[in-house]
Amino acid sequence: MKTIETSASRGDQQAMNAPGVPETTKLQRRPLSVVVAVVLVCLGGVLGLWLWSSSSAATEVVAVRAPVERGRLIAATDLTTVRVTLDPSMRTIPGVQLESLVGKRAVADLAVGTLVAPEQVGESVVPGRGFAVVAVPIAPGLIPAEPLKAGDSVRLVQAPAQGGSVTAPPTEIPATVLNVTPGDTHTVVDVIVADGRAGELAARAATGDVALVLESRER
Repeated sequence: MKTIETSASRGDQQAMNAPGVPETTKLQRRPLSVVVAVVLVCLGGVLGLWLWSSSSAATEVVAVRAPVERGRLIAATDLTTVRVTLDPSMRTIPGVQLESLVGKRAVADLAVGTLVAPEQVGESVVPGRGFAVVAVPIAPGLIPAEPLKAGDSVRLVQAPAQGGSVTAPPTEIPATVLNVTPGDTHTVVDVIVADGRAGELAARAATGDVALVLESRER
């Protein structure tokens, strides 16, 4: 009986001295790190969506590569194409039309790095070679009540001074209306005339006694 008790005591002592089974390590949660990771993922998605939408909304348009002075013929090396996101109010020329602009004239000065607008390019410039533009102020009663339009053919006549009489057939200068600007006392009509008559017309216009005759619009 003593032997049995001794063996049992030894067994209990060994069990007490045996290393314990390690407890399962609990995962440590880090809420801040999780939140930061989620925020970064969301930001990455938003950035990717913005880049995709920006690239898909970009439009290829014609831009100026080299400066072009007004009136000069446009060469292929003067223009290029760029992809930009445009404001709907901006007037531009699609990049696919670049080749069609070569050989046309710059209606306005084209600066490097700017986008080309349709009104800056044309088949010709005004005034063309051999012509000039003269501004003629015309007093009420010396201009027709019929509204003038750009392109109208007119004749500009030196009217006699107030109280004077016509002693000889008046000199007439043919011209084409370019612009009309109504004023308080005079209507200023920009006309295109032959270069050889521009000085004469400017001198007559300075007197303020020029009458305008509108020619037939029938063609």
